[in-house]
Amino acid sequence: MKFKTIVHALLSLGLLIGCSTSESYDVLIKNGQIIDGSGNTSFVGDIGINADTIAAIGSLDHAKGILEIDAKGLSVAPGFINMLSWANVSLIEDGRSQGDIRQGVTLEVLGEGHSMGPLNEEMKREVIENQQNITYDITWTTLGEYLEFLEEKGIATNIASFVGNGTLREYTMGYENRLPTSEELEKMKALTRQAMEEGAIGISTSLIYVPSGHAQTDEIIELAKIVSDYDGMYISHIRDEEGGLLKAVDELITISHEAGIRSEIYHFKASGNQNWHLLDKAIALVDSARNKGLSITTDMYMYNASSTGLNVLLPAWAKEGGHDATMKLIEQPDQRKKMMQEIDFHVPPEKILLVGFRDKKMRKLIGKTLAEVAAERKITPEKAIVDLIYKDNSRIQVVYFSMSEDNIKKKIALPYMSICSDAGSYTNEGVFLEQSTHPRAYGSFARLLGKYVREEKVIPLEEAIYKLTSLPATNMKLKKRGALKKGYYADITVFDSGAIQDNATFKKPHQYATGMQHVFVNGKQVLKNGEHTGTYPGKVVRGPGWNGK
Repeated sequence: MKFKTIVHALLSLGLLIGCSTSESYDVLIKNGQIIDGSGNTSFVGDIGINADTIAAIGSLDHAKGILEIDAKGLSVAPGFINMLSWANVSLIEDGRSQGDIRQGVTLEVLGEGHSMGPLNEEMKREVIENQQNITYDITWTTLGEYLEFLEEKGIATNIASFVGNGTLREYTMGYENRLPTSEELEKMKALTRQAMEEGAIGISTSLIYVPSGHAQTDEIIELAKIVSDYDGMYISHIRDEEGGLLKAVDELITISHEAGIRSEIYHFKASGNQNWHLLDKAIALVDSARNKGLSITTDMYMYNASSTGLNVLLPAWAKEGGHDATMKLIEQPDQRKKMMQEIDFHVPPEKILLVGFRDKKMRKLIGKTLAEVAAERKITPEKAIVDLIYKDNSRIQVVYFSMSEDNIKKKIALPYMSICSDAGSYTNEGVFLEQSTHPRAYGSFARLLGKYVREEKVIPLEEAIYKLTSLPATNMKLKKRGALKKGYYADITVFDSGAIQDNATFKKPHQYATGMQHVFVNGKQVLKNGEHTGTYPGKVVRGPGWNGK
């Protein structure tokens, strides 16, 4: 046998003096309870990471890592996916995404009915004019350019986005409440194609807001068909979450069927205690559609209170032209009076908490209920709503305590339920402390794992991780995300399942969750021993229609 052949044989057997069969990795996570995202039973094992990819998973007894983490007694899972994030502006201010990273979120999915592109010059002017605490220049025009802007700026989390039909409508038609002409519809279709080819996950609607809600069902179907051609997804804040919930769910099912498209209901709920009983019927509608072959899913946050503008209580006609039009109507005594007469409370004023104002002088009201403000001023709640909106020249952010705790548990158990925050991702310092917020901005994911999995045992931990990872990744058809598998991107969380919990409250929302120990995004460590490393490895995650694939 030739010398080289003998050497090769000895090397292959690991018998040559000084040689070792041990593998070497950039990062080695050892002895963790691995929950791979599939929903299957967890197991103790190791994970090796090279560059941005999971290189090995299993028993790596003889492996070495440049960085080694002993995860004994800790859970190791894929990075969590926030199916409805409003971090589109907070990430411009602070790319660390602290509120979400400290819960294990490694992908922010943006664009609920309104997206950061495409923008025309009038839309750019309006965005700049309405900026509050966080101010920024708009250097992009398309949605794809915005996403690339964030990546180049530096962000800790990955980002993805839907294109909002409200944005397409505003770009093409402004705030006009009418059917589009054939030319306008073709323009919106062309903009939809462009967004999909730039990597949008799909198209979204938020049908209780303007101008998104000006779109009729047939118009949405036509745009959804374009998205379906790119294998994208339709996702919607449906037209009514109160008394008209069932009709609104039916509309989404119709759109899904007619457009041949995967569809999801944002923050699925029945709002207002008089409507809580409708949730069972809404679930039955979704189940029936799924049994007929439609791919319909849902997402939710972990609280019995929602958060949006105080202005949603105004009658529809008062909002249809956008905020500037509302302000002009308030200035007309007869319209102002009519507006107050037609305000419809879906929750009582004592369950409406004021959390955000544009005017710094108005922020002394933060933490008070609408009922308290009305009583202090000796006016009706209806008059208080109109007065506050006009004086602050904004929609005013509020929290509505309108949902059932029993319904929350019922929704968590649904096999097709993903998880979201419906909030920005904030740092509990600086400019972010100038306003209050909903605790979901700091706690939705940790609350699932702590309160509803560990304490109340609504679902097992493996099922919860599936809902946070593989389920949404599969629904959005993301490549190599959402699971712990060899060859997948190394978005990984390491946490103490016995200690993870949300700490944010409605009175003190700016409090980080605890129990998350380590977070890796694309193989880089963003959270180390519970503290942010200041690393920005976040990338744009693009949908199946991306023309750069």
